[in-house]
Amino acid sequence: MLTRRSFIGAVPALYGLAKATALPTDSTSTGTEYHVSENGDDSHDGSPSRMLRTISAAAARANPGDVITVHKGIYRERVTPPRGGTSDAKRIVYRAAPGERPVITGAEIMKGWVKEKNDVWKVSIPNSFFKGFNPYSDLIHGDWFEPKGRQHHTGAVYLNGDWLVEAANLEDVLTGAGPEPLWFGQVDDHVTTLWAQFKDVDPNRELTEINVRQTVFYPAKTGLSYITVRGFVLRQAATPWAPPTAEQIGIVGPHWSKGWIIEENIVSHSTCSGISLGKYGDEFDNTSANSAEGYVKTIERATKFGWSRETVGSHVVRGNTVSHCEQAGIVGSLGPAFSVVTGNTIHDIHIRRLFTGAEMAGIKFHAAIDVEISHNHIYHTNRGLWLDWMAQGTHVHCNLFNDNQENEDLMVEVDHGPFLVDNNIFLSGTSQRIVSQGGAYAHNLFCGGINLTQYDRRLTPFMKAHSTEVAGLHDNPSGDMRFYNNLFAQAGDLSPYNQAQLPMLVKGNVFLGTAKPSTQEKAPLFKPGFDPAIKLNNTDAAFHLEINLDKTWATEQRRELVTSDLLGTATIPHLPFVRADNTSVRIDTDYSGRPRNPANPFPGPFESPDGGKHSILIRSAKA
Repeated sequence: MLTRRSFIGAVPALYGLAKATALPTDSTSTGTEYHVSENGDDSHDGSPSRMLRTISAAAARANPGDVITVHKGIYRERVTPPRGGTSDAKRIVYRAAPGERPVITGAEIMKGWVKEKNDVWKVSIPNSFFKGFNPYSDLIHGDWFEPKGRQHHTGAVYLNGDWLVEAANLEDVLTGAGPEPLWFGQVDDHVTTLWAQFKDVDPNRELTEINVRQTVFYPAKTGLSYITVRGFVLRQAATPWAPPTAEQIGIVGPHWSKGWIIEENIVSHSTCSGISLGKYGDEFDNTSANSAEGYVKTIERATKFGWSRETVGSHVVRGNTVSHCEQAGIVGSLGPAFSVVTGNTIHDIHIRRLFTGAEMAGIKFHAAIDVEISHNHIYHTNRGLWLDWMAQGTHVHCNLFNDNQENEDLMVEVDHGPFLVDNNIFLSGTSQRIVSQGGAYAHNLFCGGINLTQYDRRLTPFMKAHSTEVAGLHDNPSGDMRFYNNLFAQAGDLSPYNQAQLPMLVKGNVFLGTAKPSTQEKAPLFKPGFDPAIKLNNTDAAFHLEINLDKTWATEQRRELVTSDLLGTATIPHLPFVRADNTSVRIDTDYSGRPRNPANPFPGPFESPDGGKHSILIRSAKA
């Protein structure tokens, strides 16, 4: 029996999200519409017949309820909104014109290259060209950053849209060392000199660019809420390192505000982070000395600065494609709380690994309080999703993870819960690293192992229900986890929980091949001879997941529908497993949105009581 299902990553209506979260829109905006065109003039009024030339000129005019429509072209500017909207109904909307895809870039074209030797070219640039921010003297640094014994700068050199690799020294560029083209820079009091390898091409005849801007779309001040950014290509920013203890600047981000919608954009080529929902900056940035206590103090200061549901978070990040960022695709400390991150495609994150640290992932959130992370495809990253500190009320739902090479698909670090992980597909070699308790895993497919830390002595916060207010601090023993109705295949392994320190709830799981159950489960269904034939194919810009299921799993073991009542209460915060709106959890649909059998749900992410071979089409976010 062959069945075919489709999962379309950029259409939230298909996900049933309205059931869990009422997502904001900007359909009620009725203000002035300003048009921007490459052929416009900033002295114009922004009407269709008299378009403006820059997005920044339109931003200076726009007020709550207004719309800025940007037509096709390349806009070499930093958009720094001077004001935000006043409510979801009175947003300021920045959008691409229908059917068009304007580009906003942090790079400028660079001509004047002179051939130095072989494939090495050189250009000298007056420092005044950079207008006060020079990415080639701006070192990447900060808390939890590890440079691997050399210097790294936020700038880059680009040839026809792709970036070259920064060399550790000039000699490597001149001698041609390395499999990829290299560049190197030197800055004195007056001139910036760049050397770069351009193999078999004249850079003056190609599109050769260099960074000049730290970010592309980011307010200079905090508290500019209710802004929409839709349909752009946002790329080539010289972003800084973004630890949880400092201001987090990405290619695009709300800068400590509320209610942004960032949707259907292509975000790429950030030296550090792509989309940032993160922290504001202050005099304490990068002063934690890599200590847990330093971050506790950061949280205390943020609360005094106004960290609350009323002022920060509640963003929607949906339908974007984020790639080629060397720290994180989407990052956020404290600022992501109460947000929805859905339908995004995130890939090629931290793949060069010239430097390292503790902040690399497709999505890296601190304080994902009541955050929904759903229907994303995260692949070819060093780590898929990292929920670090205060994942409470977090819902990780119907995501696909594959080819996340260096670490694991999901890491939960020093979280006390309750958090819920359901209907996800984990295909990488390691499915999870768990340094937390208070979680629930239901109807997932695990193809990799689980790395479990039995005890972490750090004292980390748990919050009052649906709040940013800290209720207390606690250390991190293993256990207090729930594993219901999951499918473990290939290297899937629940045995690390044999020695859990807190009580466990484990029931209704299926283990195939060499997958290992835990002694915490009284009657696991173990099928070592069954081959699920799991395969992920990438054809025609889409992914097809093939899997073989057995209908006898439904009859050999009966299972309970996963609900709030079944999951109980997370031990440390003494809180129930409920949704962000405080309604009860009920896992009554599968990965594809099909209804589950409430009397006996099928194990794993696909409700398939008839078994057989399945092919699931997974379309990426809109490009």
